[in-house]
Amino acid sequence: MRRIALVAVLAFAACKPPPTDAGLDRAMPAEEPIFASDPLPSPDTEGAMWAPSTEEGRIIYGKPGEPALVSLECVEREGQSEALRITRLSPADEGAGALLALIGNGAIGRIEVDATEVGSRHVWQGELPAADTAWEPLAGPRQVTVTVPGAGMVTLNPSEMPWQLLNECRGNLEAIDEPEAEASD
Repeated sequence: MRRIALVAVLAFAACKPPPTDAGLDRAMPAEEPIFASDPLPSPDTEGAMWAPSTEEGRIIYGKPGEPALVSLECVEREGQSEALRITRLSPADEGAGALLALIGNGAIGRIEVDATEVGSRHVWQGELPAADTAWEPLAGPRQVTVTVPGAGMVTLNPSEMPWQLLNECRGNLEAIDEPEAEASD
C-alpha cells in the first residue's frame, strides 16, 4: 500500500516541470530606489509671530528677520465658496502627499497637503473651503500646533490674526470681538 502511494506521489510530481532559474537573468534596476528625505526637526518658535504678507489676504508666521514657517491665505475658487490655503514652508519631496494636523483651541483639523512647487522649491500646501471644520483650531485665542510628517511640528503662538483671516474668508466681515483668553490646553 505504501509503495502504491509513493508511486502515485512521484507520478503526480512528474506532471509539473521542475523549477528553473530562467527568470533570474532579467535586468535589475539601474538606480537605487528613492526614499523620503530624512525628517526635519521641529523649529524653535519662541518669539515667532503672525504678520501681514505683502500679498493681500495672506498672513505669514515666523520669527522676525527669519524665513516664514507657515502661511495662511484666503483664495477665491471659481464657482465655489472661498477657500483657505495653508502652506508649511518646509522642504517637501516632489510628488509627496501627507496630512497636515492643526491642533488647538479644543479642536483638531486634518488637511491633505501635497508637495507644491513654489518658486524653485517644493513645500507642503493644501486648501479647503473656509467653512470646513478642519480650520476650527484657528478659531480661538490659544496656541495651535501645525504638524506635517517629516516636517516637524510648528507651534503657533496665540494671535487674533489667523482667526480674523478665517472669519473674513468665511464672509463674516462684521467686527470680531476678541475672545477672552482661557487657560492653555
